[in-house]
Amino acid sequence: MSFIELSKKRYSTRFFSSKKVEEEKIQLLLEAAQNAPTAKNNQPQHIYLLQSDEALEKAKKATPCVYGAPLVFLVCINMNEVWVSSTEKGADSADIDGSIITTHIALEAADIGLSSCIVRMFDSEKVKEIFALPSYMKPVLFLPVGYPSEKDQPNPRHYSRKLLSETVTKL
Repeated sequence: MSFIELSKKRYSTRFFSSKKVEEEKIQLLLEAAQNAPTAKNNQPQHIYLLQSDEALEKAKKATPCVYGAPLVFLVCINMNEVWVSSTEKGADSADIDGSIITTHIALEAADIGLSSCIVRMFDSEKVKEIFALPSYMKPVLFLPVGYPSEKDQPNPRHYSRKLLSETVTKL
């Protein structure tokens, strides 16, 4: 399958089956995260792999968007290792790096027959408290991953795309 076909096929899953994700597939997902580009190749990510019943219960307390997934990635950035701009005050690569890493995992998941949903619906301070994250660790995204349930299907808006002429300006 080409990358364009994969990008069209992948959608946000909101109904997961209870089937566990095989360890070999988890390792491929982690490898995809490891291979993701980050600013200056600082690799500031720290991924919390939530798969125990206790960890998944904590995830449900942190966000309503776990959707019954048997595996959730909590993608965080170590703010002591993140690239910081020398030209713009307050600008750093934390959210961008975290988003790229999460996207790599989501696309690898789709490529190996899994589904996912990129989630930013949470309070960062609450997540830090629930998971006892160090003060320098910034939670960026949750990524529930697993096999879709039989009732899952793409949101009808998934197939709606603006015309390129509406989103691209040639200069």
